[in-house]
Parts: sequence; structure tokens; C-alpha cells
Amino acid sequence: MDKILERYERYSYAEKVLISAESETQGNWCHEYRKLKAKVETIQKCQKHLMGEDLETLNLKELQQLEQQLESSLKHIRSRKSQLMMESISELQRKEKSLQEENKVLQKELAEKQKAQRQQAQWDQTQQQTSSSSSSFMMREAPPATNISSYPVAAGGRVEGPAAQPPQARIGLPPWMLSHISS
Repeated sequence: MDKILERYERYSYAEKVLISAESETQGNWCHEYRKLKAKVETIQKCQKHLMGEDLETLNLKELQQLEQQLESSLKHIRSRKSQLMMESISELQRKEKSLQEENKVLQKELAEKQKAQRQQAQWDQTQQQTSSSSSSFMMREAPPATNISSYPVAAGGRVEGPAAQPPQARIGLPPWMLSHISS
């Protein structure tokens, strides 16, 4: 029986401790809630003042503090804006330099290509002049079309060997040169 009573007292004491801890926790939560609610109201009131609302309740000193706070905020905002603009300007200047360098490279390539085209055109023109002058020279200096052969003539007037073929017109130029003359 004593053991039962002891257990009862232990459990009832533990239960009282839990109940008291819960009530303290609830009290802490209520107190914490009130603090947070007051902070939220203060922040909302300050926000309204910064937006220019509900200024009638402020006295002269509070208005001066609000004005100083706004000026300080504007200085920070302008400073940040200037910093961002300077970063943007420097980035654009880097891009400009890069594009100018790329433009110089492209201009050099274009000049080289134009130079090569002019040289090619001059070479082609020179080749045309050379081939036309050489073809007219070849036509003037060409021997008459005869078929001279060193093969002996057989008895009876017949020619033996390659000369036995019908006579061909020869002007004394190899065939690969003739293709340039005719074109």
C-alpha cells in the first residue's frame, strides 16, 4: 500500500510540474505575441509616415527626424544608383573596346581580300594580254601547213611509214598550246 501511495504522489507531482510548465509556456507565448503585435503596429505606423500619411499626429521634432531619415535614405539610394551606373558605363566601355578591336581585325581582313582580288584581276588581265599577243604572234609566225617527212619514198611513188597517212595540217605547235589559242 505504501508503494502505491508513493507512486501516486510521484505521478501527481510530475503532472503538476507539466501543468505549471504548460501554463508558463502559454504565458510566454501570450507575452511574445503582444510584443510582436506592438512591433508590427510600430512598423506599419512608420511606413505610413514614410509614405507621407498620418503626419498630423507628429510634432515638430518627430517631423525633423523623419525628414533626416528620408534624406539619409535618399543619399544611400543615390549612392547605389551612381555605383550601378558607373559599373554599367565601365562594362559598356569594355564592350566598345572589344568591338573596336574586332572591327579593326575585320577591316584588315577586308583590305587583304580586296588586295588579293585586285592582284588576281591584274594577273588575269596580264594573262589575257599575254595569250592574245602570243596567239597573234603564233599566227603570224606559223609556218605553212606542210607535211614534211623524212621517210623514204618507195619505188612506184608510194610513201612508206607514217607519211603514208593522208597529209595533216601542222603549224608546228603542240596540241596543248593550241587549246589556249582557240579560246
